[in-house]
Amino acid sequence: MSHHVTSADLAINGDHLDKSKVAKVKTICLAVAAIGTLISLYLLFLAPEKIRGSFAYSWVFAYYFFLTLSIGGVFWTLLHNVSNSGWGTSVRRTFENLGATYPWVFLFGLPLLLPQVNQYLYEWMNIHRGAGEADMKEYLHHTDHLLYNKHWYMNMPFWYGRFIFYGVGLSAVIYFLRKLSTDQDTDPNPGVKRLFLARKHSTYTLIIFALTITFTGFDFLMGLDYKWFSTMWGVYLFAGSTLNSMAVIIIVCTYLKSQGHLKHVTGPEHFHIMGKLLFAFTVFWAYVAFSQFFLIWYANITEETSYFLIRNTGNWNTGMIILVFAHFVVPFVVLLQAWLKKKPKYLAIVSVYTLCMHVLDHYLITIPERGVSLGNIKPEVFGEISTSIPGAFWGDILAFITIGAAFVFFLIRAICQHSLYPNRDPRILESANHSN
Repeated sequence: MSHHVTSADLAINGDHLDKSKVAKVKTICLAVAAIGTLISLYLLFLAPEKIRGSFAYSWVFAYYFFLTLSIGGVFWTLLHNVSNSGWGTSVRRTFENLGATYPWVFLFGLPLLLPQVNQYLYEWMNIHRGAGEADMKEYLHHTDHLLYNKHWYMNMPFWYGRFIFYGVGLSAVIYFLRKLSTDQDTDPNPGVKRLFLARKHSTYTLIIFALTITFTGFDFLMGLDYKWFSTMWGVYLFAGSTLNSMAVIIIVCTYLKSQGHLKHVTGPEHFHIMGKLLFAFTVFWAYVAFSQFFLIWYANITEETSYFLIRNTGNWNTGMIILVFAHFVVPFVVLLQAWLKKKPKYLAIVSVYTLCMHVLDHYLITIPERGVSLGNIKPEVFGEISTSIPGAFWGDILAFITIGAAFVFFLIRAICQHSLYPNRDPRILESANHSN
């Protein structure tokens, strides 16, 4: 920013995005999401069984990818509040707007509740449906001791209860914190009361966030193979979520700046900090990914190594190698440049690239399990166990576009609802004049 920002530089009623500028994109996204959802419901519930089973994995892949971005928005909101961040006040509303998509994106997981879908995804559920609860524990004790030991966690009532908790808990957190923030925009005497309330309520609700990012990863992804486990799985998903949600935040802020918004309150210093966070979590993601691989390789336990054995089979191995270099080495080298992190357009390009690597990451997490699980669950329908199912890729694209369009729609909707930055926040001038 070229000069010291004062209250005279800030608009009294805040900075609002002209809805007409994004109306066309918003309408297109809504139409694509609606049509895609109808087609997807047909493929999940009414199509021939071979298509239903295959598309169920496409749906989980797309669903959890976008869920990590929404969860990440909640995380950055919570972190900003508990850390008493000064610089982040200017972009806090973008944190909140991204987090506000969580309740809507979470709704796309509702098909996972129904047996018509989860029977193809979670083999352990099919085993539990085969007998009564008492008989089942006795049966597992003699036939599948690993699942028997996990029965306290992997049982149907508890799974449904956790699903409700994930949806209600974090949705309530972001709704309350965002409302607390936006109400301040119209308060003639804002004061610091809401700042202290936001900080207070962001402390214990971090626990809800931690439980959600960790155990949704267990229930929706790790549960695809109930025999597999990793002690670093929750941290791995957390690293990817925070990294790529920051990428979305950078892209949104760059777009708003290009349209003449966030004037006076954001500048190179703010993008420099966001770029450093992008760099830091790139390194953190790589550290966790390597640590997980190293521990599993070193221990050489059958139930753990199965994850990498599947992904080192066929062409999946190529994807895993690409992930090592493209998800870490390339952004690591690029983001080392301090000047680049201060250039919004260049930083936004790196953010788009990072999101593409996140797509590959989650594709390799979910899709390789499809041919293996379906071949094991119903070999008479899906054939023998295989590394992939021909033609299923088109379902992956459909699910990704459908949920992605809905995600963009709800993100634009949230951005248009309130001022683009908390103009009556007592710390806005401190943030606007921040210098690294």
